[in-house]
Amino acid sequence: MQSDSCDPDRPTHPGTFPTCEAGRSDHQPAERSVDFPVSVVLPAGGTGERTGLQTPKQFCLFMGRPLISYTIQAFERVSWIQSIVVVVAREHMDLMTDIVQQFQHTKVRAVPGGSTRHRSIYNGVLALGEEGRPVADKPKVVLIHDAVRPFVEEDFLYKIAMAAKEQGAAGAIRPLVSTVIATTSEGYLDHSLERAKYRASEMPQGFTYDVIYQAYQKCSESDFEFGTECLHLALQYCGTNAKLIQGPPTLWKVTYKRDLAAAESIIKDTLSRSACAITGGSAQAVTLAGALQKAVGALNMELAVIPDLTGENGWYLLKDWNFIQVSVNRSCLSEVEALLTDLEAAKQALLHPLVVILVLLSGSDELSVSGRAVEPEAIMDLASAAKLRNILLYGIQLHQSKDTQRWERSVSRVGEITSALIRDRSPALVGQLLQA
Repeated sequence: MQSDSCDPDRPTHPGTFPTCEAGRSDHQPAERSVDFPVSVVLPAGGTGERTGLQTPKQFCLFMGRPLISYTIQAFERVSWIQSIVVVVAREHMDLMTDIVQQFQHTKVRAVPGGSTRHRSIYNGVLALGEEGRPVADKPKVVLIHDAVRPFVEEDFLYKIAMAAKEQGAAGAIRPLVSTVIATTSEGYLDHSLERAKYRASEMPQGFTYDVIYQAYQKCSESDFEFGTECLHLALQYCGTNAKLIQGPPTLWKVTYKRDLAAAESIIKDTLSRSACAITGGSAQAVTLAGALQKAVGALNMELAVIPDLTGENGWYLLKDWNFIQVSVNRSCLSEVEALLTDLEAAKQALLHPLVVILVLLSGSDELSVSGRAVEPEAIMDLASAAKLRNILLYGIQLHQSKDTQRWERSVSRVGEITSALIRDRSPALVGQLLQA
């Protein structure tokens, strides 16, 4: 993660990003144990006016998946968060239900929102503590977060949750980017604030359930109609002074149209950091995979090399989004078919498009299977079927060469093509056999 000395207004790459199946935690250090129930309220009733798009930004798609699903996953993967209430406009309830089902979000419940932000959050709080729920299911701490801040990290959620339990309320802050000024009614400068004394209030915020519930019970109609700051309600109506914690730059909010492009770029970059090469145990394939490992390493990609996906190696099915089948024999298509079957069973493609690249070492100018030349349509048909399951299949043919320099150039070229395919995830090249 970039340090806080960086420009706090610039979209920053998260230090970690969910890279595992929904509901699973990719790491859970012992010191993060939480012995009290924590739930989340995600207000998602905005219309997205500032993006200038007809679709509300929380439902904008990134690689076939809506932004809100990425935010849900950031919370759902945290084992100590027990439930998530997503508050959406009534006209979007069916859409939200479809999203929960399609991406198999297991901790989520959707409830209709109100006419303003505070009314919507209050509906979410009420849903968490409604009568008839078992006492054990009621949260001790409620985290409130924006549905359009998808890059929140578990470390920071832990800090907010613990501070909220101890203080009654806690919130994220960031340094102000610009100087804040006041203007006269005629549009002239009145005065400016000393920026060093002020901070921007961000999300997430955390509260004990009793504090946030009582704050909404006591607040005025004017607060419901025009207010936006939950921490202020806790202070004004419950006397609870929130603990403020400086958050990382990754807490930025998707607000404008340009932010949508930045978010998609971050997601693609995160997905392209690593890959898994499968060799089948062949000595030639292992040698090629080792050379490829060095080539993509120079392009800042980590490549694990394994013989197969059985036993402990099956963990890679839940860890990686990119797979390279290295083949030196004529059963390359059957190897790829087996890999596609394993990936479908792992259900990783529900969350992101997976990339599978067949790298075939060939001594001839033809791809062949069972001694016969394979028509391009054979690879294309396999890729078309895989694409329906959100798996992007590509092929690279590498010709064997005894010339050392030529061979090294060819492997380097395979590394460049592989990196580009994984990074760009281009549907236009699905099913193509690229030459290196």
